[in-house]
Amino acid sequence: MATYAIGDVQGCHDELLSLLTHLHPGPADRLWFVGDLVNRGPKSLEVLRLVRDLGDRATVVLGNHDLHLISLAEGLGRPRSDDTLAAVLDAPDRDELLGWLRSRRLVETDGTHVMVHAGLLAGWSAAAAIGLAGEVWRALNGPDYRAFLRSMYGNSPERWDSALTGADRSRMIVNGMTRMRFCRGDGSIDLGPKGAPDDAPAGYRPWFALPDRAHADHTVVFGHWSALGLHVSENVIGLDTGCVWGGRLTAMRLEDRALFDVPGVAAGRSARGQ
Repeated sequence: MATYAIGDVQGCHDELLSLLTHLHPGPADRLWFVGDLVNRGPKSLEVLRLVRDLGDRATVVLGNHDLHLISLAEGLGRPRSDDTLAAVLDAPDRDELLGWLRSRRLVETDGTHVMVHAGLLAGWSAAAAIGLAGEVWRALNGPDYRAFLRSMYGNSPERWDSALTGADRSRMIVNGMTRMRFCRGDGSIDLGPKGAPDDAPAGYRPWFALPDRAHADHTVVFGHWSALGLHVSENVIGLDTGCVWGGRLTAMRLEDRALFDVPGVAAGRSARGQ
């Protein structure tokens, strides 16, 4: 049995099919998706149907674009000019697909690897991150999930504190796990810059470059950061290689770190974004 971790798909259905053909996973193999199944690419609806139909073979964590889709479907959030989500929102099976998506978690683990869309703050151990992600999962799947979605957007608070409560606490968890790139050791995050690691604001570093990370006893598998590209170190694996921007769609077999990829959207896109 092998586990293949797959980078941000972002609606690139044809590329995902090509990658899966290349991988040719067996019936016992597992497919890990690092989040952002949808948006910016041309076939988000087809991607959702494909991954949902993989059943238990697919493990998916939520990315910021996935949460954006869930919010839009509830009449919340603000549509963006470069969204490509209309086909999902108009689909006859939208409620089934969105219910399935909403039931995904922010963090998954196999005991050795931890998968999250964007990253983990230095003070979060793997066990703590799983617990915090569970708080968000319960909110997203509880009777008041629309209230959670309504309060989800925003960049504050900018610093994690375990004493945070309510909407501030859940928003900070979501921002850390689905939007973060740069942070400080005190748990502060800066959600503005989206460029390469060298573009870090003064006093900030890429989240995975901080020393003494509490989760360093696990290997963190993530996506979200196309300007970073493929990043592989002892306990960090970044797999967003910009498929929707004309880069590649990349997978890694976690057992031996073998890499597989296929070309991304042929024409690419004119600009990158969160």
